[in-house]
Amino acid sequence: MATSSELPISYVPNFEEYQLRAKRRQAEEDLPTSLPEGFPAQLHSPLVWEGNDFSDPSSWTYSLSSPEIDEITSALRHFQSLKLPLGCITPATFPLPNLRPTLRDLSRTIHSGRGFFVLRGLPVDQYAQDETVIVYAGISSYIGSLRGRQDSKHNGQRADVVLSHVVDLNNVAGRPAIGSPAFTADPQGFHTDTGDIVGLLMIGTGAAGGKSCIASTWKIYNELASSRPDLVRTLASDWAIDGFKRSSTPYYLRPLLYHHPATDTTPERVSLQFSRRSFTGYAAYKRSDYMPPVSEAQAEALDALHFTAMKHQLTMQLEKGDIQFINNVALVHAREGFRDEPENRRHLLRLWLRDEEFGWEVPAPLKGVWEGVFGGMSGKEEGQVFPAAPVVRGAQYGL
Repeated sequence: MATSSELPISYVPNFEEYQLRAKRRQAEEDLPTSLPEGFPAQLHSPLVWEGNDFSDPSSWTYSLSSPEIDEITSALRHFQSLKLPLGCITPATFPLPNLRPTLRDLSRTIHSGRGFFVLRGLPVDQYAQDETVIVYAGISSYIGSLRGRQDSKHNGQRADVVLSHVVDLNNVAGRPAIGSPAFTADPQGFHTDTGDIVGLLMIGTGAAGGKSCIASTWKIYNELASSRPDLVRTLASDWAIDGFKRSSTPYYLRPLLYHHPATDTTPERVSLQFSRRSFTGYAAYKRSDYMPPVSEAQAEALDALHFTAMKHQLTMQLEKGDIQFINNVALVHAREGFRDEPENRRHLLRLWLRDEEFGWEVPAPLKGVWEGVFGGMSGKEEGQVFPAAPVVRGAQYGL
């Protein structure tokens, strides 16, 4: 079995190595020239885009008006008056009667439009930190009705942790305890999280860097389908996903790319679910010694995802008070490295969401993963935990 030092790739993609591998494989191997059975030659949808299509930020930004901010603050005071646990934040307990239609339209945009938007202008400095969390969860409940668990323990006890602080934890935990670049100041490669929607609220900006990068999985798919159908086949085949020794099962098999045939009510779709660190390891979570080796085809496919995403990416510098929502199964995202200073520390609050009205059907190989995130969350609102400070999470939630 391949160890980390023998891997054909590292967590940080290398463009020259990618080009050389692609050239060598095309020259020496008899690569398939057809797509997997049933997969489309091309996808046509607003979800197919490139960064140049959105050079005007106003095309993907919804700026809150003063009356809308007043309504949000009124909803905050209403929820506080109920004296309920934070997990009980729902549209019923956080009422936004005037803003609701807009937020539901924006959720529809995530699922069947371009797949992302930024809500701008939330006055986070006017709220206490616990109030900011209430407002964030309240607004997000109109975008995705289910909040997903991002960790299963809090303070050493079993818990449904639904909020993460995305911040450089090196000064809190020390690098040996961190298993994901999300919780460092390092660049983060293109990947997906877990769940349908990722929400990120910016409550603090760093001194420099840290731009958010997103790209259309469907644009990536169309390019690979036309130029390298063999890589589509590789992505749609089973991969060994590292369990990082968190259970009795050392690893499990599933594809990274999924085809959703059209139905009477839904169009044809593809979805992607992957993290490069599952195959290379990262920092505290080294690649397990018992893992099957990463093949040359898989190494090229991972690099192809990353560099094709870079080619078509949209970069955005999030401002304090911005909430970014993205379709996590139809877009990939990354982050540039950044630098903090004592008075300027990059700090985001993250939610994983699923919309029960607009959410896509979950492919069979991912149902267990989705169950781990969303299973039992409806009806268990009182037990949901929103940590007040950043913590190091368990390996199974270390994306």
